[in-house]
Amino acid sequence: MPPRPKTLLIVDDDEGMRETLAAVTKREYRVLVAASAEDALPLLRAEPVDLMLLDVRMPGMNGLELLRLVKEQNSLVEVIMISAVSEVETAVQAMKQGAYHYITKDFEYDALRSLIANASEKQDLNRRVATLAAQVDDLGNREFVAGPSPSIRAVLDTVHKVAGLSTTILILGESGTGKELLARMIHRESSQRDGPFMPVNLSAIPAELVESALFGHEKGAFTGAHRQQLGKFELASGGTLFLDEIGDLRLDLQSKLLRAIQEGEIERVGGRKPVRTEFRLICATHVDLERAAREGRFREDLYYRINVIPLRMPPLRERTEDLPELVRFFVARYSARFRKPPVRVSNEALGVLQRYRWPGNIRELENLVERLVAMNESGSIEDEDLPVDVHLPHVGSPGGDESLLQQAMNAFERTYILRALERADWNVSQAARELGIPLSTLKHKMGRLDIREIARRYRSF
Repeated sequence: MPPRPKTLLIVDDDEGMRETLAAVTKREYRVLVAASAEDALPLLRAEPVDLMLLDVRMPGMNGLELLRLVKEQNSLVEVIMISAVSEVETAVQAMKQGAYHYITKDFEYDALRSLIANASEKQDLNRRVATLAAQVDDLGNREFVAGPSPSIRAVLDTVHKVAGLSTTILILGESGTGKELLARMIHRESSQRDGPFMPVNLSAIPAELVESALFGHEKGAFTGAHRQQLGKFELASGGTLFLDEIGDLRLDLQSKLLRAIQEGEIERVGGRKPVRTEFRLICATHVDLERAAREGRFREDLYYRINVIPLRMPPLRERTEDLPELVRFFVARYSARFRKPPVRVSNEALGVLQRYRWPGNIRELENLVERLVAMNESGSIEDEDLPVDVHLPHVGSPGGDESLLQQAMNAFERTYILRALERADWNVSQAARELGIPLSTLKHKMGRLDIREIARRYRSF
């Protein structure tokens, strides 16, 4: 679909000049005309004006007064001031108020077309700058790391099939599984790769600010709205909009989102005219949206609209084959960030990490590796360097003939003893006294619960 032509508003009280300017520009732009500033105001409210040719001297409100209002309400509109006479003082005042240029009415047609084209390019650049400024993420840390596990390979196979399409994608999975990184990967492989990637974490935005953040607002729309602000939908134009934790979106905003998807247009808060939007939508959530829709907590029609291509990111405990590659990636990242030589991770340490259940998924793993690399001085991460929590077994893990109740009892007892040993600085005799049991009993329990080897590495006993 070719991009829509930009809208040019001509404001001049001279009918002949309006007709001339319209004739010169109508092939490149969608042209609107107004005979006065007062006539231009309703057009500015009703139409998506991009550029203006504005006469300086007009009856009633003059051009400079209208220029000030326009720049207050929409700073991205580029305005070229036109005057019958050349007045240096007026020109300086117009430029100070934000006019793109100032010309007299004895202009040459080709020069005027070139000037308008340059103003249009400046507008595109300013919009791009605003978009990039809104992307506050550190792009250098947004690489998607896969691995050999069948579960993640199945996800990637689907991604390669649909990334080039404009269809909506819904990424499901627990917190910390890398849903945003997958969305960024899809964007990089899409036809919108040259456009912006605009991530929005809906759960991180205060409830009263969500609507403004998504749809933007006009000046004066609410207390504190001192100027017009574009929302994420407009800033994502020509690229990808990623709505994370969409299950947390309020019901009243879900209807506005549905309209934006279906109609391709939004309305800013306090606005009176629709704004066209063109972007690729990717949503993500850890919530069971199908159940939420049945219970009335999520619009059923919106659920079906965004659930076109569902992708499930598996939790880390289901893809432990990928853990060594993830660990190596994070170790390399933080070794470089902290300006340390590459840190080696022993096979024993990797084994302990693979047996851990990772309730916080990849985010928890990254945080742990960052801490280990930051604190490491030996150049090698061994299993004794890992926190006690990582060594603990988790109830219900596969394997073993014990009942679930016995697993729970052993896990509690093991955790309790390890905590006591940690408080005693791994002095077994002191830990036995703290626990109020004979030393021989504690040693027996340590052998039965596989604690002896851990304690030996921390402190010989």
